[in-house]
Formats: sequence, C-alpha cells, structure tokens
Amino acid sequence: MSLSPPALPAPFLASPAPAATHRHLVLPYAALLDDSCQHLLSTLELPQLERLLRSLRPAGATLGQPDQPIPPHERVVARAWALDAERPAWAALATQTVDTPCAWLTPCHWTAGADQVRMDDPASLQLELADAQALHALLQPWFAQDGLSLDIVTPLLWRIAGAPLADLRPASLDRVLLRDVSPWLPSAQTARTLHRLHSEVQMLLYTHAFNDRRAERGLQPINAFWLHGAGSLDADALAHSQQAAAQVQLQVVDGLRQAALRQDWPAWKQAWLAADAGPLAALAQHVTQGGPATLSLCGEHHARSWDSQPRGLVDKIKNVFSPQRFAGLHQAL
Repeated sequence: MSLSPPALPAPFLASPAPAATHRHLVLPYAALLDDSCQHLLSTLELPQLERLLRSLRPAGATLGQPDQPIPPHERVVARAWALDAERPAWAALATQTVDTPCAWLTPCHWTAGADQVRMDDPASLQLELADAQALHALLQPWFAQDGLSLDIVTPLLWRIAGAPLADLRPASLDRVLLRDVSPWLPSAQTARTLHRLHSEVQMLLYTHAFNDRRAERGLQPINAFWLHGAGSLDADALAHSQQAAAQVQLQVVDGLRQAALRQDWPAWKQAWLAADAGPLAALAQHVTQGGPATLSLCGEHHARSWDSQPRGLVDKIKNVFSPQRFAGLHQAL
C-alpha cells in the first residue's frame, strides 16, 4: 500500500466555529490550466457539486493576475475573516500578535539549477521538533542582531516578528512550493535586511554540523527560509477578525491543494471525488435544510463564489433554462 506524502504546510488553519450556522466551503485549486488537469476535469462526475450549483446563486468573483503574490483561496479566506486580502496577516492572527509586524518563517531547501532556484517540498525535510529547536538556537542570535525574534509554532511554521518586517509584502508559500522562487523574491530595496540575513544564514548552514547530522540520517540540508503571511494587526483589527471568523464555519478542502501543488493529478482527481462525497454533500444537505451557506471554487488566479441568498424571479427562470454547471465554470478559475 502506498503511503500519502507528508502534508505541505499551510499559512492558516480554518478554525471550526460550531456555534455558527453559516457554512463556507472553500476549494483551492478546483481547476488549473494544466493539460492533465483539464483532461481530468472533462471526466469528473461531481453530482453533489452540480446539486449545489443548481441551488445557490452567484455571489461574485475574486479576480487576480498571474503575478499576484496571494493566491485566490487565501484572498477568499482573508475577506471572510475581515483581513486585508492583498496582505493577509496570517501569522499575527494565528499567534494573536498585536501592534508588532510579524510573519511566518518556513525553513526549506532550495535546489539551484541552470536557470532557476527551486524550493523543494518542505514536508520532505522531516523536520521534527527537536531538530527545529536546534535550528532555532542556531539562528535566533543572528536574527536578534536586527531586532527580529523567532518563535517555533510548528517545525515548519515559525513566527518571526520585528520592525524590519513592517513593509514586507511576501508571496504566499503556495506561489513557491516546488517551483522557481526567483520571480517571487522581494526586492533588495524593500527588504535589504532580510536579503542580507538570508545570505548569512545560507553561509552559516552550508558547512554547519547541524546539516552534517542531517546528512548522516539521509535527510536534505536546510539551506534557506521563506517568509509569508506577513502583516500587523492592532487590537481592534485582531478582535474584528476573530469575531468574523467565529460567525462562519469555514472549511478549506486541503486535499485538492496538496495534490495540485505536487502536480499529482490522480491524487487530485481522488481529492475531488472525496470532496464531492464528503464536504460538498454535507453542504448540499445543509442548504436543503434551509441553512445559510457559501461555496467558493478557486483556481490559481481567480475564485468564484455562490451563496444561499434568495434568488429573484429572473434568476430562478434563468437557472431553470440555463442551470449553472461546473463544466462551464472551471475555465473561469
């Protein structure tokens, strides 16, 4: 039996809000332009999704550009949680940090090729807590010299905080996972301190015993880090976001994201079938019982949402003669 690969880290954890009656289901990477993905889309049968699209009304689109640093599913969640969708302060929200610029730091391994620098799968580093603590003890003094503190939240998600992050607008981790990082690196002019720190960390780790011990265990060295989820929240903004998050049961179908980022299309198809039989079926039943709901389907650049607000007469007639179908929508993501 084949084992599932370790999960890629995500910048936020959708918090269940059991007291909330409004349910919002977000499906990242529901469709991509990759030829293999498009072929699979033509073969998918998703009866629960089609049932929902017949029941719900269009509720707007989240449009983006190929060079937009924040992918649409993060922007959808950010808006639902009353955060700045163009610069969602995921780290500040998750760690309840007030009035201090902070971000996530993810340790990683970069592979330099002839024409690109690729971020390898951080999950494959098998970075356990003890290793993360040893790495933290090694790096914290370097960062402290520039007024930056490091705190481990999980082995692959550390909170970094300090004034040098105030103007940082980094790309989401999803933009660089298993891809060339070069187009997404912050400019040296806007992140001079961080560029220098990154170079120093690379030189420090290149021949350090920390990586020698990893090599002895057959593990990749850690030779880089990526900052993401940056921003600052004051007390009012944090409270407002927490209140917004408590008003909706927001669920993100991460299986689609995991498979799409790895370009594992058979796994992506299975994730779609599992989503249709599981969370989509549950949402359809919730809508049938009169519960308020929102559905967001996201691609790499755009997202489209539907909700359970009552339809007008014209919309009802249109939906009878021209019902919404996923086959006519996925190219718009």
